[in-house]
Amino acid sequence: MTAVSTPGFRRPLLWMIAVMLMVAPQAQATGYEATPDGRALIDEMVTKYGFDGDRVASVLAEAERVDKILESISRPAERTLSWAQYRKIFIKPARIEQGLAFLREHEDAFARAEAEFGVPATIIAAIIGVETWYGNYLGNYRVLDALATLAFDYPPRSRFFRSELVQYLLMTREQRFDPLEVKGSYAGAMGYGQFISSSYRHYAIDFDDDGIVDLLTNPVDAIGSVANYFGAHHWRKGEPVAEPVDARLAADSPLLTRELKPRLTVSDYRSAGLEPEVAVADEATARAMLLDGPGGEELWLTYHNFYVITRYNHSHLYAMAVFELASELARGLAADDDKTSKTKES
Repeated sequence: MTAVSTPGFRRPLLWMIAVMLMVAPQAQATGYEATPDGRALIDEMVTKYGFDGDRVASVLAEAERVDKILESISRPAERTLSWAQYRKIFIKPARIEQGLAFLREHEDAFARAEAEFGVPATIIAAIIGVETWYGNYLGNYRVLDALATLAFDYPPRSRFFRSELVQYLLMTREQRFDPLEVKGSYAGAMGYGQFISSSYRHYAIDFDDDGIVDLLTNPVDAIGSVANYFGAHHWRKGEPVAEPVDARLAADSPLLTRELKPRLTVSDYRSAGLEPEVAVADEATARAMLLDGPGGEELWLTYHNFYVITRYNHSHLYAMAVFELASELARGLAADDDKTSKTKES
């Protein structure tokens, strides 16, 4: 994906002339800019953020409603698939091999991100691997269309996506991107790590110090920005993420909580006979969850860092996919190191 570095909302002169010639003097605006909600957003961008009203109106006039976006957001995979089905999508030999190649290619950036933010390189790589297959699939929807469609035509979450549309207009002005050109997911997420507009503005960083915060085409900025996101959400260096437990709990057990945030402690689970194998203190918070895995029912204990992964995407299936892909990448790196060591010895 290429970000067009046109200042603000400036469009080519020929384009503007063509529009003027095609529109009769008596023609009426018929796009989102003409709706009450659209006019309210234009007024907000002018009064609160100092935008030129005509320029914002011209951008909204270009935004198109996309019905496929409305269909997609109503049936996200995290809500319709079992863990066994969801796992198949992400834990594949090809994604693991490409992840190892991505880690090797950007070894210095990963090492620096891990040192500065305390987040394992494999977790950072797994996020990018799950989100965009290491930058290979960045999304085919114009972010403007996605956010406008969801802000104005999707009542269940219109407030959230209207806010993201405001953030998008601010972000494209700050980064000097053309708001009509940036592409992303059906929910308006962008770049290697699929940051939504507000996350882009708050957590994206210029990790290669070239003066541009570019998550759309720059993997180094993406690596640093994902690490920064996790650091800001209180990733705890060296602490465990999750582990399978060889025990059983009834489906209605009070030890199986519905919230993503862990409320019980490791001591609570130890008292019930669930003994972690990783080193973890009694007072550490934890959450047990049952999953319908490839081989049947699985019982897992998850910890604070697992919850941090769910801050990126509010789904325990997503966090499990990231954790398992990161684990596979860690095993692959260890195997590579072992081969290198044996080669040197011989």
